[in-house]
This record gives sequence, C-alpha cells and structure tokens, in this order.
Amino acid sequence: MESILDLNSNNVWNIDENELAKLWEKSKLEEDFTISEDKLLNVIRLAFEVVHYDPSIPREQKMYENGDWAIMSHCRPGKPSIAIRKKVIKRLTDLTYENIRHISEATLLDLIDRNFGGGWDSISLAIKDIIESGFDISTTQLPASRIHLPGGTLERKVAQGFDVLEIPKGSWVEAIFAKKKDPVVKLRFQDQRYDEDGNLFKDSLSDEDEDLPDEVDEDLDEDEEDEDELSEEEQNDDTFYSSYSPEAEVKDEDEEGFPIEE
Repeated sequence: MESILDLNSNNVWNIDENELAKLWEKSKLEEDFTISEDKLLNVIRLAFEVVHYDPSIPREQKMYENGDWAIMSHCRPGKPSIAIRKKVIKRLTDLTYENIRHISEATLLDLIDRNFGGGWDSISLAIKDIIESGFDISTTQLPASRIHLPGGTLERKVAQGFDVLEIPKGSWVEAIFAKKKDPVVKLRFQDQRYDEDGNLFKDSLSDEDEDLPDEVDEDLDEDEEDEDELSEEEQNDDTFYSSYSPEAEVKDEDEEGFPIEE
C-alpha cells in the first residue's frame, strides 16, 4: 500500500503494526485526513487491538510505550495517541468470519489440537460454522494399526493437499483433515437472448444496448400486423359463437329428450 487510505478489510491482515503506523503518520499530512480517520480505525480494529491513551499520564505511557505496541498520533484532542498491535489468535474462540481466511491449515489444526484434545466433535457449532466458511474439513476414526496403511484415507487426503491432525483416542485415532477453500469469485450476471433458431443475439452481450436487432423488430411488427388483421376478421366473422344470442328461447325436455308440451 502506498497510502493508509488504501486500507480495507482484506489487506489489513497482511500488514504489521509498525508499517501501518508509518503509513498513518505519512497520510496525516494529506488534506481532509480527519474525515477518514474514524472509518480507517474501524478497519484497523478488524486485525489489531486499538487503544486511545494520553502519553502525559505516566501510567498509560509506561503501559503502551514499551515496544509491544506501535504508536500513532490522533487528530482529535483528549487522547492524542493511539496504540496498536496485531491480534494474536490463541484459541478457537478467537476465530471470526473475518480472520478465518487469513490463517493457514497448520495454524487451524494447532488451535484444534490445543482445544483440550477433544477432537472435532468437541467444537461448538458456531465455531465449526466459522471454520467451514474458510476451510474444507473432513474427519475419520480408524484403529491406530490401520491409520497409516498405504493407500488408505490419510494417504489419499494428504495427496489431495489436505493437512492432517491425528488425535489418539485409546486404540483408535481421529484424523481431522483441513484444506483452505479457494477464494470465491463473484460472477456477473449477463442477460442473454436467443432467436427462434437458438442463435445468440449480438446485443445480449452488451448491457448498455437493450434494443433488439432490426430483424427481430421487423418480425415483431409483422406479428403485430397479423394480430390486427386477425382481429378485424374476427370482428366480421359471423360464426356460431358471435351470432349466438344468450336470450334464445330454450324449451324444457323430458328424461327421454322430447320437448315437454304445456
């Protein structure tokens, strides 16, 4: 990034606190930076701890100016300094929908391994949902004597690019496989129109031009003329239905179909 104004929810995970602080101080010289300050701090909070403090207070100065934090100056009075440091993911409960895509398979499996050794079933449904939003996960349980058999599930999964965590459970072993999902590419919908022969109209490739080709317009005009002519014929057509009078007298009939005489 050349400017702190280029910061967003994706690239904020790929920068450390010292580099971020340098970009912040450099961008402060730009015009109207104060307008973007609060918005930038909200983005920074996704991946960093952010603390506003007053360096004139010895206790606060000692707490944050000890090398563990990067320091940035604040544009507003009151708490003129900001201390930031990268959030450390130590537990499964630290995982979020934002940071799950910015850790490796090895880091994820290490977090699962440190979760009291309970395996995949010991993880809450909420955390599982977060994990599976960023990783393909599968598990299996096999006897310890079979888990490493040639051509077995473990060998096949590793060949497919999965990292594996093995958790001993007595004479059995639970294997948890994790592989990072590919980034989702958003497809742009494109309206496509076809003629009667199944040929794609050229104008359907362009979102700006919504007019049909001239040939199609001519066909539509001919259809409209046919409809008009048909309507005139129908109006002049002396058919049974058009000449039928709902007031026509209908005589009652008996059960055998003969007219009933009064």
